[in-house]
Amino acid sequence: MRLENAPKSIQGEVYSYTLAQEPPEDFVAQAPYHLALVRLESGELITAQLTDVEHDVEIGQRVEMVTRKLTTDGERGVIVYGYKFRPLLK
Repeated sequence: MRLENAPKSIQGEVYSYTLAQEPPEDFVAQAPYHLALVRLESGELITAQLTDVEHDVEIGQRVEMVTRKLTTDGERGVIVYGYKFRPLLK
């Protein structure tokens, strides 16, 4: 299987961001959280939650993609994982 649209890089920088205080129902337990538009090193723009940050997000901040829990299906208890971005570790 070939992934045509897979990001070519997992590092980038915060291009823009907002603080989600009233998120969709599946993400209420995580609120408030930062949602960012990240420009990857390869040039693509991707939208994702930020993780491992409090209120110290800045435009241009270097970040890296990580796998994190997104939500849990209440009926079946299935945990849904996906990607988020965290500040780049030095």
